[in-house]
Amino acid sequence: MTVDSSVPPSVETIPESPPAPVLPLQVHLKGEDGKLLLILPPETPNSDGAAAAAIAWPDLWLQLKQRLGAGERFWEPNTPVHLMAQDRLLDGRQLQEIANALSECQLQLERVSTGRRQTAVAAATAGYSVEQQSVAISFLNKPNPKPGQALAEPLYLQTTLRSGVEVRHPGTIVILGDVNPGSSVVADGDILVWGRLRGFVHAGAKGNAQCLIMALQMEPTQLRIADYVARAPENPPAEFYPEVAYVTPQGIRIAKATGFVRPNLEEKD
Repeated sequence: MTVDSSVPPSVETIPESPPAPVLPLQVHLKGEDGKLLLILPPETPNSDGAAAAAIAWPDLWLQLKQRLGAGERFWEPNTPVHLMAQDRLLDGRQLQEIANALSECQLQLERVSTGRRQTAVAAATAGYSVEQQSVAISFLNKPNPKPGQALAEPLYLQTTLRSGVEVRHPGTIVILGDVNPGSSVVADGDILVWGRLRGFVHAGAKGNAQCLIMALQMEPTQLRIADYVARAPENPPAEFYPEVAYVTPQGIRIAKATGFVRPNLEEKD
C-alpha cells in the first residue's frame, strides 16, 4: 500500500481553556486575641493586573451583611472590632453604616487601620481609634530621620480626641482640638496640638529623639519622645502659654514656644 506523503497526518486540535475569571476579593472576619478583625478587600488593583479584584461600596456592603448574617456566630457579645480598611477610601457615612451593621450583631467598632489619610481623618472625627499605615515624604523643616526610616505625609485632624481614642501615624500628627485624658497620640514624627494636651503622647515612636511635642496648653498625663519619658508636674502652672517639649542629653525639657530654637543633642548643656 502506498501512502500519499503530500497529505499531512490528521492532527486533533484541542481548544484552549478559557481564562479563569478574576473573582473580587472578599470581606473577611477573623478572631484574634479577644477581638474581631474585619478585613476589607483593597480598592486598587493587584500588582498582577487583577483589576476586577476591586469592588464598589454597594457590593462590599452586601458582602459585609452576608458575612455577619451567615452561619454560626463565633464571637462573644460586645466583642471589639478592628476594621482593616487597607487602601479603601471610606467617609463618615460609610463608617457609620459599618458600625451600625456590627452593632446589630452585638459587635462594637473600636479601631480603624487604614492606608488612606482621608479615611483616618473620618474615623478620628467619628471618635474611633485610628492607625494609619503608609510611607511617603518627610515633614518639611523636619530633621532627617534615622537611616532607613521614611516618614509619611503629616496627618491633620480637626477634632477633639475623647477618652479611649488612640491615633497612630507613621509621620507627624497635627490636631486642631483637644487631646483629652484617657486618649493617646503616637507618631513617628512630631506632634502638634492646637488646643489642650491632657492625654498621653509619644513622638518619635520609632526612636527619633529629634522630634518635638508642641501644644497651646501642655497638661499631659505622660510625654514620650523616642525612648525618653516625662510626666507633667503635680501642680499645674498658674498661667498657660504655648510650649514645646524636646530632648536634651539630660532628658525631656519643656520651654515656651515663642523664640524656641531646636537644641543640638550632640552638645551638652
